[in-house]
Amino acid sequence: MVQTLTTDFSRKKFGMISLGCDKNRVDSEKLLAIIKERGCEVTSDLEKANVLIVNTCAFLNASRKEAIETVIECAAYKSVNLEKIVVTGCLPQKFIDETFDALTEADVFLGTEDYAKFFEALEKSYAGERVNFVNCGENIDGVKRVLTTPRHYAYLKIAEGCNNRCTYCLIPKIRGKYVSFPMERLLKEAEELGDVAELIIVAQDVTRYGIDLYGQKKLKDFLQKVTKLVNIYSVRLLYCYPDMLDDELIVEIRDNPKIVKYLDIPLQHSEDSVLKLMNRPAGRREYLALINKLKEQIPEVAIRSTFIAGFPCESEENFEGLCEFLKEAKLDNCGFFAYSREPDTPAHKLKGQIPYGIRRKRVKKLYEIQRQISADKLKNYVGKVIEVTCDGIDYERSCFVGRAYFQAPEIDGVVYFNAHSAVQGEKCAVLIEKSDSYDLYGRCEDYNE
Repeated sequence: MVQTLTTDFSRKKFGMISLGCDKNRVDSEKLLAIIKERGCEVTSDLEKANVLIVNTCAFLNASRKEAIETVIECAAYKSVNLEKIVVTGCLPQKFIDETFDALTEADVFLGTEDYAKFFEALEKSYAGERVNFVNCGENIDGVKRVLTTPRHYAYLKIAEGCNNRCTYCLIPKIRGKYVSFPMERLLKEAEELGDVAELIIVAQDVTRYGIDLYGQKKLKDFLQKVTKLVNIYSVRLLYCYPDMLDDELIVEIRDNPKIVKYLDIPLQHSEDSVLKLMNRPAGRREYLALINKLKEQIPEVAIRSTFIAGFPCESEENFEGLCEFLKEAKLDNCGFFAYSREPDTPAHKLKGQIPYGIRRKRVKKLYEIQRQISADKLKNYVGKVIEVTCDGIDYERSCFVGRAYFQAPEIDGVVYFNAHSAVQGEKCAVLIEKSDSYDLYGRCEDYNE
C-alpha cells in the first residue's frame, strides 16, 4: 500500500553532512538529487536546515564515534530551525540494534539501500514516530546526482559491496557482496555529470568490475567506453586490487591518453605471514614484482597504497620487514593506519593482539619513512615545469592551489602556485620552485611579483 504524504516538504530546507569515503559521497549526492527533484531547497547553512541528514561511515570504531558525535552535535540546532535529524548509511545498516534506542537525538534511520524510502520515512517522523527504515527500501543507483565536489571533478561508483573477505574488514557485512552496476547505466550517469575535467572511478575494488554481472572482468572495456565520452576529459582509478591488475588492464592504462597514470593499490602489508592472517592476495615477492612491472611498462606511473600497522601477531621482525619494503618499493603516496579491532570480524578473535601504544608508534615510524621517500621524489620536480590542474584559490596563502597527475583530491599533496589568473578545472604550466615532504610550490612562468 502506497502511503499518501501530507507534509509539504517543498517548504522545508534540507541540509546534508556526508561522512566517510568517496563512495559514501556518491550516495549522498544521489539522495540530494531525490530531495531537489521533489522541489525542496538544499542549504549548506546547517542553522537554516529544517531537516538535517547525516550520512555515516562505520568502517572503524573511530568512524562510528565520529558519526555518533556528529549526530549529537547536530541536535543543538533543534533550538533554532531544525525539526528532524535523519541518520543514513553504514552506521544504521550494520549497528541499528545498538543505535536506534541509544541515539535518541535522531528521528529517522535509513540503511545503505533505503534512500528511495526517504520521504516516506520522513513523513512517518512528522506524524510523531521515531522511524527505523533500515532494510525497508531499495537502492537508488541510476538516479541523478547533486555534485558536492568542486565542479571540475566528480566520483563515479561502479560497484557496491566487496567479495574480498579480509579478516579485519566490516565492509562485506555492511555493504554486502560485490555487485557491479550495468555499464549502460554508468555511462549514462557519467554523461549526465556534464563537463568533468577528472572523473574518479571508485568501488571497494574497481578491478573486479563486471565479473558478477558479465561473467568476466570488464573494467578495461568500461574504461574504453567512458573515455570516449566527450564530456569526460580524464579518468583516475582508485582502489585497484593487486591480484586483479592483469596485463590487459595495464596496457589500457598505459596507452589510453585519457587515463591518468596513477593507481591506488591497497596492499595493507608486505610480509607473507601477516598477509595470510589478513586473508590478502599474494605476498611480498608478488607485490614487488607488480610494482616493478608497473614502473617498467608505465614509466611515469604514480602509485599510492595503504598499510595497516599492528595487526595481530605482527612481530617486530614483520614490522621491520614492512619498513624495508617501503624503502624498496618507493611508492609515491601512502596512507598508514593502526589496526582497529572491529567486532564481528575474524581478526577480532585472533590471539596476539598488539597494545594500542605500540600500534600508534609503528604508524608514526612508517610515516617518517614515507615522508623522506616522498620528499626525495618531490625534489626531482624543482626547477621543472609541470602540468597542474587548478582546484581553486587558497585564501590563507594568497595563491592558487592545484594538483599534478600524481596527486588525487583530498588524499595526496597539492601544488601551491602564483599566477596572474587561473581557471578552476583548467591546466596550468607551473614552474616548481620549492618542495617539501608532501607539497610543491611554484609559479606560472609569466608571473612576476
